[in-house]
Amino acid sequence: MHKITRKLLTLLVLASCTLGIQAQGNLQRKGTDRMATNDQLGQIGNNNSFGDEQHGSNRMTWGRDTTKTNDKEVPIGIFQWTIDERLGDVIPAENNDTVVNHYNNFNNTDGYNGEYSYLGNIGSARLSRIFMNREENQPFLFLNPLSFALTPLSEFRFSNTLSPVTNLAYHSAGSDQTGEDRFRAYFASNINKISGFGLKVDYVYGRGYYNASQNSFINGNLFGYYRGEKYEMHAWTQVGHQKNAENGGIEDDKYISDPQSFPQNYGSRDIPTLLAQAYNRNDFQSYHLSHRYYLGYNEPIEVPDSLKPVMPSDDELLKVFKDSTLNVIKSDSVRLALTIDSLKTDWKNKQVAPTRFVAMGSILHTLRIDNLMHNHYSSNTPADYYTNRYFGTLKDAENEADAFRIRNTLGLAMKEGFRKWVKMGITAFATHSYESYKMPTVDADTISGMKKYVENDFSVGGQIEKTQGSFLHYNANGEISILGDHIGAFEVNGTADLNFGISKRDTVQLAANAYYKNLEPDFFMEHYHSQSAWWDNEIKFEQRLRIEGTLTNKRSKTSLRVGFENLTNHCYFAMCNSYIGEEEEKTLLPTDYSHSVRVMQHEEGIQVIGATLKQDFKLGPLNWENELTYQYSSKQDVLPLPTLNVYSNLYLLFRIAKVLRVELGADIRYFTKYMAPDYSPAIGQFATQDVNNPRVEIGNYPIINAFANLHIKHCRIYIAANHVNAGNGHMYLAPHYPINPMSIRWGVSWNFFN
Repeated sequence: MHKITRKLLTLLVLASCTLGIQAQGNLQRKGTDRMATNDQLGQIGNNNSFGDEQHGSNRMTWGRDTTKTNDKEVPIGIFQWTIDERLGDVIPAENNDTVVNHYNNFNNTDGYNGEYSYLGNIGSARLSRIFMNREENQPFLFLNPLSFALTPLSEFRFSNTLSPVTNLAYHSAGSDQTGEDRFRAYFASNINKISGFGLKVDYVYGRGYYNASQNSFINGNLFGYYRGEKYEMHAWTQVGHQKNAENGGIEDDKYISDPQSFPQNYGSRDIPTLLAQAYNRNDFQSYHLSHRYYLGYNEPIEVPDSLKPVMPSDDELLKVFKDSTLNVIKSDSVRLALTIDSLKTDWKNKQVAPTRFVAMGSILHTLRIDNLMHNHYSSNTPADYYTNRYFGTLKDAENEADAFRIRNTLGLAMKEGFRKWVKMGITAFATHSYESYKMPTVDADTISGMKKYVENDFSVGGQIEKTQGSFLHYNANGEISILGDHIGAFEVNGTADLNFGISKRDTVQLAANAYYKNLEPDFFMEHYHSQSAWWDNEIKFEQRLRIEGTLTNKRSKTSLRVGFENLTNHCYFAMCNSYIGEEEEKTLLPTDYSHSVRVMQHEEGIQVIGATLKQDFKLGPLNWENELTYQYSSKQDVLPLPTLNVYSNLYLLFRIAKVLRVELGADIRYFTKYMAPDYSPAIGQFATQDVNNPRVEIGNYPIINAFANLHIKHCRIYIAANHVNAGNGHMYLAPHYPINPMSIRWGVSWNFFN
C-alpha cells in the first residue's frame, strides 16, 4: 500500500513540476520587489506598519512583481506572520517556503544544522544537543520529542496574499524497503484585503534502514483570520496522528563498530534488534482562537490644499433647480444672491473632513483546547526486556493515557504609540486553565478501570513592550498562579535589542533575553501508569534562571551568542536497568539487562554555560558557513551535553543562463564524545543512562553530506548524498541506535500563484 502511495505522490509532484515548467515559459515579470504600502495591504491590522524600519522584511516580499499568463496579470506577493499563543499578538515572520540555502537539509530529522540526536528513521524522537536551543515543552509531554514534523502555534505562519498561493513539496530517499517519503502542501488565499484562510498538510512515512523502526505521521492544519480596523481574529486548528515503531536499538554495538568480529557481513536490515513489535502512538487535536476588539477614536486627517474639494461654480450649484424655477430665481437679483449663498452654505455643511481611527487599546480573549490520546502497545516482547510487570502479561501489553486541557485568557491592552508620549504597550491579563488526565488503575495485577485526575489553575499576568522605532525594542512579561493546583508557580521573561548603525550599510545588533521560572514539571512526570513504567511522585517546583546575549553584525556575517542557566530541582527521566547476564563483570551489551525508567529530581543547582559563534565567509562563488557551539554542564550525570558541537557548510554558488541558481557543496556535523541520553521505548522519551551500570559514550565522529541545491523561478530542487563517509566507527546519535547508512535523497518544492 505504501509503495503504491509513494509512486502516486511521485507522479503527482513530477506532473505538477512539468506543468509548472511549461507555464513558466510564458511568464513575464514586471516591476521590482518592495514592501507593500498600507494601500496595497488593505491596511492590514490596525494602523500597524510592517515595513523594514520596525520589523524587517519577509524573505519573500510584497510588491508589484506580477506574472502574466494568457494576457491576465497574476500579482505575486505574500506577507506572513506568527501569533503569540497567550495574547494573540502579531509577530511578522519570514516566508520559509522561499528559502533556498540549506534546503537540502529541510527533510533531515537532525535539523538544518545537524544539532539533533535521533533514532535514525525520519520523524523519530529527537533531542537537541545544544541545550540553549531546546524547545519549550509541547502541551503534553509525549509530543516533546516529535518536533520534526509537528509545528507549534508559535511557529505556524499565517499568510496575506496578493493572489492564492499553493506550495507543494515532495521528499524521497532510499529504496522501497528502507526509504522515506514526505509530502507537504500549504495553501493560502485572501477573502478580501483584511481576511483570509488556508490549510497545511504534512504526511511522513519512513520504512527505516533498521528492523522494526518504521514511522508514520500525518498532520493537518486549518487557519483563518480577520484583521479589520476595530476587530481582529485568528483561528487555528491542528489534528494529527503519529505512530512510531520501537526496536529498542541493536543487540550488539559491534555490528557497527567492529563488524569484522562476526563471521559474515551484515546489512542494516540484517542486524538483530531488541524489539520487533512495539509501538508508540499519539492522536492529538489542538484548537486556538484569539480575537480582540480595539478601543479608540477618530481624528481628522490633514489634507493638502491641492487635494481639498473645490467649491462648485454658481451655475453648477443652480443646476439643482428645474428650468422654470431657475428662471423665477434669476428674475430677482436679491433672491438669486440669497439662493446662491444658501446653496454654498449647504455644500460646505455636507463636506465631511476625512478621519482615521486611532486605536488606544483593546480587549482581548484567547481560547486554547488540546486533546491527546497516547498508546504504547507491544506483542512478543522478550520476557527479560522489561524489569517490571505491573499488569497483564509482559509479552503483550496495551497502555493508554488520555489528556485534555482547555485554557481561557482575558486581557486589556494599551496600544503603543497612539500618542507621541506613549512609548510602550501595556497589557494585563488573567488565565483559567482546566486539565484532566486518565490512566489505568489496577486491582490484583489486572486493569480495573481508568483513573481520572483533574487540575484547575487561575493565574494573572502582565506585559510591557516596545516594538516601534529602529534603535531599541523590548518585551517584558510575567505570570503567576494565585489559585488552584499550581498556586505559587510563576515565570518572568524579558527580551531586548539595541541596533547601532555603524555606516549606511552596516548595522550591529545587541540582543539579550532572560527569564526566571518557578514551575511544576509536566503532569506525566508526577503520575504515569503503564505495563512497565509506573509512578506517582511528589515533585518540587523547578527553578530556572537564564541570562543570554547575542551580538550580530550582518555585514561581516558574524554572530556570537553567550548564555548561562542555573537549574534547581531539575526533573528528568533516568534509566534504571537491572543486570541479568551470567558474567560477574558487567558488560555493555543491552541484551544483558532488563530495562526500566523512572523520574528523578536533582535538588542541587546545575549550571550550564553555552556559547555559539556563527561566522560566514564569501570569496567570489565560494561560500563557507560555520557554527561552533561550546557547552559546559556542571552535572553531566544528570544533564549530559557534548563540550563542542560543530556545523560547517562549504559550497559554490553560481548561476546558469542567469536564471538557474545552483549551490554545489558539502557540509559536516560533529560533536565531541559524551554520555549521551539513552532512549526508553516504554514512554517514548530520552532518559539519562544508568549511572550504576557501564555506560556508552558516543561522539567524535563526523557526518558528511554532499548536495546540490537548484532554484529556478518558483521551484526549488535538491539532490543529496547523506553520510557519504559511512564506515566503521562510533556511528551513533543515541546509544545502540546507529546512524543510517549512506543514502541518496532528493526533494522538490514548487510555489503556484493563481
